[in-house]
Amino acid sequence: MTAAVRSSKQGKTAVDRFLTLLRVLLISLFTIGFLAFVAQQISPTNAFAEWINPGARRLTGDQFKGLLVTGLAQGAMYGLIALGYSMVYGVLGFINFAHGEVFMVGAFSGFIATNKLAAAGYMEGNAFIPSIVFVVILAVVISTITAIAVERVAYRPLRGSPRLIPLITSIGVSFFIQNAVIVLFGPGAKGYPDFPEWLLQKRFPFGRGHALEFGVEGTKILVIIVASLSMAGLWYFVERTKTGKAMRAVAEDKEIAALMGINVNRTIVTTFAVGGAMAGVAGILWGILFRSVIATTGFLPGIKAFTAAVVGGIGNLGGAMAGGVSLGGAEALAPIMILEPLGVEGVSQLRDAVVFVLLILVLLVKPTGLFGERLSSEDRA
Repeated sequence: MTAAVRSSKQGKTAVDRFLTLLRVLLISLFTIGFLAFVAQQISPTNAFAEWINPGARRLTGDQFKGLLVTGLAQGAMYGLIALGYSMVYGVLGFINFAHGEVFMVGAFSGFIATNKLAAAGYMEGNAFIPSIVFVVILAVVISTITAIAVERVAYRPLRGSPRLIPLITSIGVSFFIQNAVIVLFGPGAKGYPDFPEWLLQKRFPFGRGHALEFGVEGTKILVIIVASLSMAGLWYFVERTKTGKAMRAVAEDKEIAALMGINVNRTIVTTFAVGGAMAGVAGILWGILFRSVIATTGFLPGIKAFTAAVVGGIGNLGGAMAGGVSLGGAEALAPIMILEPLGVEGVSQLRDAVVFVLLILVLLVKPTGLFGERLSSEDRA
């Protein structure tokens, strides 16, 4: 008799009842908050809206569109970072918590390069676009090298060890990179230079004079476009190229892949390199969007990107992309659409909490993530 059968015959435990109660409470909270939001949008003075939150205000269309675009831009960056988590987990079966610092190294590379180019006068006029392309390539190269170095020095000697050991090692590597950056550049925030006015000003993607009219900063448009192209390029690389097929084969079963003539070590290094490249793109986009970076910049976005990977389905690249975008949208909209209608104050300070509550809710409702896990044969056993 299997453990699952014995458990089903024993009935629900106290933990099962607690999780069911928690699931009901979270779903009820989200449902009531959303209904209150809808009621306030219809009329802030209706009885239900007044009962839930007497001081409620209606969210304007422009505010909603602005929050949505902000969420998409941040979510696109979370998705790029989450790809690295999913790829490494799919191949090696552990979470590389140093991946957030690879992202931070890309952001710092962009800070150094953009300031040097700005001092030379190359971050304005016709020289701006070639310069920003150069900065993106540089950030990708440095992040890729960092990811490869981490794999070679910290993880390869631990290949075959219990999974807890490389997991703890990844946390140590994360702190090492953070403190190395503090020693080199100091603990304070480092600012990107001023960008051209045409990049910062608002654009109207759908034109003016109709219901879809809304302005979007050029930096957010740039972030969404570059992130989308990077995700599309990665999908093509993994699904259509010989190297990508080798990565999928190694993720499925390393021993069988080796018997088929695939160089497993080289494929694992390639996986880290590609994940590092995506983190580098995310790092420079973060710098362009927020124009500031510190040694701990990679910590919270890294944790959120890991959350996005779990929400989408760990090991599932499409799920990581969708999870990142979903998480960014929830972070931007949920505090306004769920918490504020309930009368919660300071909702802008609760964005991070919303992300992790969403993670808990998804794990309670669908433990394998929204799009399902893609695990190796060893992990499924």
